[in-house]
Amino acid sequence: MPADFKPLVLIGASAGGVTALRRLASELPADLQVPVAVVLHIGPHPSHMPDILQAAGPLPASHAHDGQLLRPGHLYVAPPDHHMLIDGPLLRLTRGPKEHHSRPAIDPLFRSGAINHGPKVIGVVLTGLLDDGTAGLQAIKECGGTAVVQAPEDAEEPSMPLSALKHVQVDHCVALKDMAPLLVELTSRAPGSAMQPPPKWLHEHELTLGKGDPMEHLEAIATPSTFVCPDCKGGLWTISGSRPIRFICHVGHSFTLQTLLHAQALATDEALWTAIRALQEKRLLFDKSAEALRSEGDDAQAQWSAQEARALQRQERLLRHLVEVPPPS
Repeated sequence: MPADFKPLVLIGASAGGVTALRRLASELPADLQVPVAVVLHIGPHPSHMPDILQAAGPLPASHAHDGQLLRPGHLYVAPPDHHMLIDGPLLRLTRGPKEHHSRPAIDPLFRSGAINHGPKVIGVVLTGLLDDGTAGLQAIKECGGTAVVQAPEDAEEPSMPLSALKHVQVDHCVALKDMAPLLVELTSRAPGSAMQPPPKWLHEHELTLGKGDPMEHLEAIATPSTFVCPDCKGGLWTISGSRPIRFICHVGHSFTLQTLLHAQALATDEALWTAIRALQEKRLLFDKSAEALRSEGDDAQAQWSAQEARALQRQERLLRHLVEVPPPS
């Protein structure tokens, strides 16, 4: 085995991930000789994930810190509202653009690990909704690394494993009970030859880090689309040749088709409730105006204000009905 062989395990999980990660941590050996970096979709919410993992098994666990040196036998967890990236032997944290409407997201970790360590990286996609991790796993494979996926029938939420299996040449697909022994075995193998990262992953990585000219990066990897980024309202570009279909804006927000649909649904729901609130406030103002006009003896204007209030109430009720009643299945 080469003297400088230092494998790195990168794990991504979403819905159902707490249970899956806790079990995996309980089965990893105390003498594991590699660092393990973990992303769980937690958004900006407080996280006790390091305490959960450390209590579950023999390995120490902590939230990552910017500039921290990766050490073997330690579980590093992405902290709330921060992407966790690999930068040579170091961990980097950034509040850069959300990916898949999530921060932390899995793809930035996988992509940065692939670019920096190529064949030494073992990427693992566990249970989760939608398809974060698929593009990152593609980057790991195209840089010579190893792709591992939890068996969909074993996952609490099979969407992420199913997406990875559909779009990536996965090396191993196993149930959670077999994951720890597999990772121990894989980390004992010498990696293949180092590979030059494909330019497309370098462009995407630098775009999301805000390095270089964003339009040059976009033009190198994508073409303009008709869609708007739900996070920043900038134009979205379709990443060329990507499967699943992926979009990215000049800021660096990125989505698959599925995560874009999900983000747009959230934005639409928020806009509709904002409209309901505006109609309700306007109705209340007309009611208040009618009351004031009556007290001043201006019955004609009071009647007009009351009619406007009733019209707004009908609009409010109609819009609220459209929002609250689910569409037919």
